[in-house]
Amino acid sequence: MLERIPRRERIDLVIAWLAIAIAFTLIFVRGGTTPDMLVYYFALSLFTVGIGFVFHELAHKFVAMRFGYWAEFRKDNQMLLVAVVLAALAGVVFAAPGATVIYGDRIGRRENGIIAAAGPGISIALALGFLVVFLVTPVATFPWLLGLFGMRINAMIAAFNMLPVSVLDGKKVLGWNVGVFVVLIATAFALVYLTYVLPGAF
Repeated sequence: MLERIPRRERIDLVIAWLAIAIAFTLIFVRGGTTPDMLVYYFALSLFTVGIGFVFHELAHKFVAMRFGYWAEFRKDNQMLLVAVVLAALAGVVFAAPGATVIYGDRIGRRENGIIAAAGPGISIALALGFLVVFLVTPVATFPWLLGLFGMRINAMIAAFNMLPVSVLDGKKVLGWNVGVFVVLIATAFALVYLTYVLPGAF
């Protein structure tokens, strides 16, 4: 699998992963922190939003390649900088670190829809996995917090990307299959809601 991810793409993924983790860490530590807590929140960000972002993009890539297209993630340096600066100055994360570019002529509506659905689909699967971690670990421990934020972040990634607007995945999925669109967007928003009503959630 790794041989299908060129060195340049790996570098782009790692840089985007780290930048997003830094942006979310800055949100967590606004108002001051200690070195220990800085490391704690950076690790939390790496293993929740970071992993969620990487797997979401790789899902697009490998499904596209299953259809015979070449696909690579390309970071957007300007948007990565915006994400970090906004987090530091305004306490807001607007994470659009780049996109998976698919190289091919005349990609069909069905193929395009399936490729688009793969990202939110894997985000939903990750959210469910983190839900299990949240449910089986002691309250207020690092794994418990990892489970809660991992579920919330991945559900939010899925819900946002399933909005049927602009270049987001939802528009492509809706153009391919209304039923799949409804299932994915409803599941994503239901999971987002669940992260706020689960016992112990905040």
